[in-house]
Amino acid sequence: MRAARLMSLVLLLQGRGGMTAAELARELEVSERTVHRDVLALSSAGIPVYAERGRGGGYRLLEGYRTRLTGLDRAEAEALFLSGVPAALREMGLEEVAATARLKAAAALSPGLRDAPATAAQRFHLDAPGWFATGSPPPPQLAPLARAVWSDRRVTAVYKERSRALEPYGLVLKAGVWYLAARLPGRARFLLFRVDRFGEITVLDQTFDRDPGFDLAAFWDEQAEAFRRSLLRTSITLRLTEAGRRMLRHIADPAALPDAEASLRPDGTVRLAVESIEVAYSQVLRFGPEAEVLEPAELREMVAGAAARTAALYR
Repeated sequence: MRAARLMSLVLLLQGRGGMTAAELARELEVSERTVHRDVLALSSAGIPVYAERGRGGGYRLLEGYRTRLTGLDRAEAEALFLSGVPAALREMGLEEVAATARLKAAAALSPGLRDAPATAAQRFHLDAPGWFATGSPPPPQLAPLARAVWSDRRVTAVYKERSRALEPYGLVLKAGVWYLAARLPGRARFLLFRVDRFGEITVLDQTFDRDPGFDLAAFWDEQAEAFRRSLLRTSITLRLTEAGRRMLRHIADPAALPDAEASLRPDGTVRLAVESIEVAYSQVLRFGPEAEVLEPAELREMVAGAAARTAALYR
């Protein structure tokens, strides 16, 4: 842990030219006393770091000194590509590795480009979880699964009270919920699991050969589309006005929209897949007078009742 901190201190000085003890303490999340001790340790090890006295002083590296510690190892290089998703890195236990990687990358930049990381951070920020997230801690199973994913190691996992061996291929974070893409050893089909529904996870000392044709993003898109379609268990028939046709794409479920538009007739009749009659009721009300329910009769009566109550309110 201290070795990593010492390297981070050197890289900070190399990347920024000079920093006060307070600034270093804040960046490294240690006390100023610890910074002073670390600087002494670096000097004893032959690193030419020196203190500048007076106002605006601090610690600097000898002019022209360049550390050779800027090469990224595999873990740091991989984490660097995730550095735009800080919450995900933190939950997977990769935050410290990514921070070291960013320091190394910054130290390797020419002096005129060393403000690039700060410039980018002030112009783009990705907030992955959805609105109104509860801020609950990540599932405890995430960290061991992340280690297994990065090292291509098999795991044994309890899922829905059943223990099974898995080859974990990738993790997906969707609206604050983690999912694992994996397959059973010796099987070709990939499966999707919610990480927070796993029980005990054991990372085995067994590696597996990844399928070079597996595409995590494509697999997730396919699974997400299948899930969205699985929710559309019934359908309704509407007659839309010209204004209602324009409103259709803003009201229909995205997974139902292509089929709905394909079914649209010249008289405005359209067949729309919906999750349930209750969900359809709220969707149809958004059309206002621009849609008439033709089928089913149950939904037609519900909307007619709502229209009568609304008319009574505005008499």
